[in-house]
Formats: sequence, structure tokens, C-alpha cells
Amino acid sequence: MNEDIKLKILNKIKEYNRIIICRHIRPDGDAAGSTLGLRRILRLTYPQKEIYVINDDYSRDMAFLGEEDAQREDSFYTGALIIVIDTGSEDRVSNSRLGLAKEMIVIDHHIEREPYGAISWVEPERSSACEMVADFYASFKDELCMDTEAATCIYAGMVTDSGRFRFESVTGETLRLAAMLLDKNINTQKLFAMLYLDTLSEHKFHAYVLNKLKLTKNGVAYIYISLDAQRRFGLTSEQASNSVAYLNSLKGSIIWIAFIENEDGSIRVRLRSRFVTINQLAESYGGGGHAQASGATIYSLAEMRGFVRRADKLIEQYKSENDDWL
Repeated sequence: MNEDIKLKILNKIKEYNRIIICRHIRPDGDAAGSTLGLRRILRLTYPQKEIYVINDDYSRDMAFLGEEDAQREDSFYTGALIIVIDTGSEDRVSNSRLGLAKEMIVIDHHIEREPYGAISWVEPERSSACEMVADFYASFKDELCMDTEAATCIYAGMVTDSGRFRFESVTGETLRLAAMLLDKNINTQKLFAMLYLDTLSEHKFHAYVLNKLKLTKNGVAYIYISLDAQRRFGLTSEQASNSVAYLNSLKGSIIWIAFIENEDGSIRVRLRSRFVTINQLAESYGGGGHAQASGATIYSLAEMRGFVRRADKLIEQYKSENDDWL
């Protein structure tokens, strides 16, 4: 699949001595795992090259996968190749010096709003960007090198972005690539502990979310997490955002949303669904993503209420036209 594009990417990597890998802002497991995993593969394969992962923000929650590299001065980017992974639009790349590099490659699995990059390998049907990095390695495994560290990073992103291999985007190819990674001696017990064990405070937050969630007439489950609540439970922004996963098992609720207040007063939206296509709703608020997993940013509680009303209309329409919504 897309062998010509993958070969172009490999040839570009061979061409450059300095390669800087970037991802989207507010990184999740897929963004962190794909960038760190690719960096490890390229450092093992081309020890003479300079390979970096450089971004303007950082995820404490994903720090166990490895450290990123420090930001550098503008001149550092001159003549360099940028590889952007898991980022659907250029404005969401977490590196303000992006435009200073000589060329840009994009590897992504989001629905494209506006193509960017000299070479763009985009497959929205993939379960994760990490699956694409695994596929890239598999296509050239006679040339590229992988060890346990690289496989662990990539597998972590596949696990988290696929909902532990439960989402509709998971295919036989997804699982075959995951099996290839597992053959690299990943310590899955340790990995799953790092990914999914919660502190007592996080468990109390889970109870708080279930107690405070709201349900619309047609079945939108949603929660608003204020800064005060985040501070009360000692949460990072990413931990607060993970509350969307607490809402995904209500029968009859096929859209669920977490609204997370940011320090600047804006509100991060994490939008998920079962059966219903939601990315267009996110796009209408300047966001985007996948058909059933998207995000956006809004700027007031009034805007939040409007967002919920529109989501409720989507469910109403879907339920009137389909009977597969459980």
C-alpha cells in the first residue's frame, strides 16, 4: 500500500544529514510513540546522521517513552528535513520553526483539511500514525533497524489510538504489524501498567466525572472539567482530557464529549462517537480529526452549549434513519 510514497520518503531520509521529527500540540500516545519510535529506527539505521524529535510542548504522561530533544536556534533548521507525524493540519504542528527547514514530509492518518508538505503520505483509514510507522519499517526491514525501544514506542501508540485494538479502524494488517512489534520483546506488562494504572486521585476524578456527566434528550453524554476541578484532583490537561473515555459505555449514547477548560480561558473539546460521523462538526469549530474521534477548541460556555445542541441533532437524525445504534 502506497509503496511509491514510502520509497520517496526513504530516499529523502537518505538524502539529508539532519532530520527533525515533529508532531501535534498536546501529544497523545500516538503522537509521542510515532515520533520517538521513528527517531530510534533512524538513529539505529543511520548512526552518522543527526536525528531529533523537537517540539514546543511536552507530555508528562508520555514521558516514560523517552525524552524529546531541546529546541534549537533558527539556523539549526537551515538545510534540514522536517518529518511531521500524526498532525492533520500545519497549524497544529508543535514546532514554531517548522517553516525554516528545507523540505517537509507528512505522515498522517487524519482526514486532511488542507494538504501540506512536499511529500504527504496520508491514510485516514489507518488505526494510528504508529501503525503507519510500523508499516514503513516493515516495507524496508531489510534496510532499517528496529530494537525493543523503538517497538515499544510504536506499539504504545497503536494500543492507545486503537482503543486497545477495539475500534473500527483496526484491521488484520493492524494486528499483523502489532505482532511484528511484539516479536521485538516488548514488556507488555510494564507498558500497560504505565499506560493504564491510575493514582487514587485519578480514580476519585473518575467517580467525579460519572457523578457530574450530563445526558441530552437524544443521548449526547458530556462533561465540563473546569480548571478548579483539574487543580482539585491534581490533573494534567491530558489527564483531564482522558475523561472522555469514561463516557463511552452508556447504552444509547453514541456521541460523548469532554470539554476541558484551558489556562487561557479557551475550552478544549474531545469528541467521540459510535456509528455517527462527527469530524465535520469538529471542523465547523476549527478542529478536525477522524470520522468518529475528533477535537476542536471553543471559547465560551455559550459556544459549548451550541456545540452540544448540534451533536444532539446528529444523534437525532442518525437514530431516525438507522436501527443499529443499540
